Formats: sequence, C-alpha cells, structure tokens
Amino acid sequence: MTTGTPEAGKRAGARRAEKAQRSFGRATVPLAAGLTACVVAWGYLVYMAIDFGVSARGGESSAWGLLALATVGAIACLFAGLMLGVRLMRTLGLAADPAVARPTGGRRAAR
Repeated sequence: MTTGTPEAGKRAGARRAEKAQRSFGRATVPLAAGLTACVVAWGYLVYMAIDFGVSARGGESSAWGLLALATVGAIACLFAGLMLGVRLMRTLGLAADPAVARPTGGRRAAR
C-alpha cells in the first residue's frame, strides 16, 4: 500500500499541468503601442468619413472621393488593430495558439 504522499506510487504526479506564466516581455510593448495607434487612427478616420459624408451630401463633389479613402483607411486600421490585438493576447498567454490547441489526425489519433 502507498503511504499517501504524492511522490509514492507507480503513476504519481500532478493531476494538472502547470499554468503558463503571463509576463510582460519586450514583445508586448510594441504590440500594445501599435494596437493603440491603430485604434486611435481608426477613430479619427471614422470621424473624418462622417465629416466628408456630410460635405458630400451638401453638394461638394470632391468629398465623395475623400469619403471613400477615409472608409478604406478605417477598414484597414480596424483590421490591423484586430490582428495586433490577437497577437498581443497570444503573447500575454490569454489566447492559445490554434495549432497547439487542436490535435492533428482527428479523434482516433487523439486516443
């Protein structure tokens, strides 16, 4: 019989894996700065697109082109910000890497 200590026994060991450490390394600062810049630029471009839309409806024909450019720029900034946010979450350990989270080969290979 075993003595009840965690070290005793044939298959003794921790029941759960150790949790990944969350750390603020050097990679997090540029990601956080880029995310902040993208969100601020997105907000400004949305504000400008609204302003250009009002001008275009008022009769200024050149504002339509500026409205299209501001809209495309806002879409690009939002997309880049979302991508940087996902990368920041992976760096901080808040989201798992999809290649690690899913076993290859399906259910039979996982057995």
